Amino acid sequence: MNGVRVEHEPTGARRRLGAELRRLRGNAGLRLDEVGKELSCSTSKISRLENGKGIPKPRDIEDLIRIYHVTADLEQSMLRRLVHESRSQGWWETYTDGLSAERFVLDSPGRYAALETDAVGIASFDLAVLHGLAQTPDYARAILGALLPRHEAWELDRLVDLRRHRQRALTVATGPLRLLDVIDEGALRRVVGSPAVMAAQMDRLLELSAMPNVDLQVLPFDAGMHRAHSGQFAILEIPDERGSDVVYTESHAGDTYLTDASDVLLYRGILDDVRARAQGPETTRDTLLRYRDLHLSAEGAAR
Repeated sequence: MNGVRVEHEPTGARRRLGAELRRLRGNAGLRLDEVGKELSCSTSKISRLENGKGIPKPRDIEDLIRIYHVTADLEQSMLRRLVHESRSQGWWETYTDGLSAERFVLDSPGRYAALETDAVGIASFDLAVLHGLAQTPDYARAILGALLPRHEAWELDRLVDLRRHRQRALTVATGPLRLLDVIDEGALRRVVGSPAVMAAQMDRLLELSAMPNVDLQVLPFDAGMHRAHSGQFAILEIPDERGSDVVYTESHAGDTYLTDASDVLLYRGILDDVRARAQGPETTRDTLLRYRDLHLSAEGAAR
């Protein structure tokens, strides 16, 4: 499990390249339609490149270097390097290739994993389901089976393996991912899979709570209703050289990724507020122990 986190992934490189292309177009004083006319392509193609959603072709970037009058050798080399990194395959594609798409969970199965790879920290609020980085394989399989009823067993196994691979980022030797996770008490009480699965999941959360790069808090029932209860979300902290921070939310209409600074600030305020109402580290551990014993008792009674 130990190692060094991968620093150059295609999605991060595409976002950085897109930011550079937007900057260069702005410096050149050109509109999207003017650039599209120069390249004999649609404005949507230029827009996708600038938003980090398109896979850049080296020929297009060479043309943009000419159109934007990029003369500095260092800047040209940087753009060409980003193009090369943008066209590589992400590690997650081994797990997501061939999977059938489905709204809500698999709206874009590789995009969240790609962003998480670029992140140095994640802050989340778990309302009904625990964050993927905290899930045991059995819990993850039960969740995915419930949310993706039309998927075959091999597809669910692939997605469970994807989550296990994502979790390696928490334990690498150099620069482990930071996780700040506020968990609504309902997610601890709700039985996913079986009481035995939940007891093992509580043990996993207890292990995580002892890690220096992980901060878990439980929002107890007696904290009452909070605006965070409008939906589960995660804030991904992306270094400046790889892009900007992203808020990720889920709904039945699909995944949503918010990058506007005002949206990120809004969700940070919601998380700060809910953290202030949540239990501290020691009380959180006591709560996890209590629910582990509760689920173990339920498992014993069912035998």
